[in-house]
Amino acid sequence: MYHHVKQLMYTVRVDVPDPRFGKMLLEQFGGANGELAAAMQYTIQGINCEDIARKDLLMDIGTEELSHLEVIGTLTRMHLKPCKKNREAAEADPLIALVGGGGVNLNNSQGNPWTADYLKISGQLEVDLRSNIAAEARAKIVYERLIEFCDDPGTKDTLQFLMTREITHMKAFMTALDTMGLDPLQIGNLEPTPSTVRKYFNDSTGVGQDGAEDARGPWNQADDIEYVEAPARLEAQVTQQQVEREINRAAGR
Repeated sequence: MYHHVKQLMYTVRVDVPDPRFGKMLLEQFGGANGELAAAMQYTIQGINCEDIARKDLLMDIGTEELSHLEVIGTLTRMHLKPCKKNREAAEADPLIALVGGGGVNLNNSQGNPWTADYLKISGQLEVDLRSNIAAEARAKIVYERLIEFCDDPGTKDTLQFLMTREITHMKAFMTALDTMGLDPLQIGNLEPTPSTVRKYFNDSTGVGQDGAEDARGPWNQADDIEYVEAPARLEAQVTQQQVEREINRAAGR
């Protein structure tokens, strides 16, 4: 059950509307990392979740994301408002001005329509929580970049609030995942093949023109890791040797 209260979760203030920036803000309204995508992802995960406690977490945060959608939508609308009557402002994005009447729509900053393809829903709780942690991290970075491109104090204040809530949600999802008592690599029910899971393939070799080179670190030289040197190149060498043997045999050498 949903109930709308006629008050924003956070007071929005715009000192100087900027239609071009308003178009950028649409990324967090109808974009892949935006508030609608988050609200739908967490809510649908919550509907599917059989863990009562974590179902409550998902529904709580999914509902809050709808409040964030209202906040970012209001902020965006205030920046786009000049598009309704001002020719120069309308030229910043004719689609918004002519089709949308200078208001928000479920499009991203490039005018592409929102799609359910944005949602990451697996039905496996530990997988969904990891997807949500990543989603909050991506949203945080988008808000950070929007703040960097913004000169309006009131707008920056609202974006700072929304950006901060992403960290709060990330922490909640991380804690929920941690309290499940799973190993970081424990996903689903089937165990991986031991001889295969411990192999690290060095598939990017040589020295690049920008100085990139083969690197070793804990990810490929731990005690439980078998480092396999360029398997594709080794296979190519074997194939070349076979070709040379066949050529020599045909030549009677």
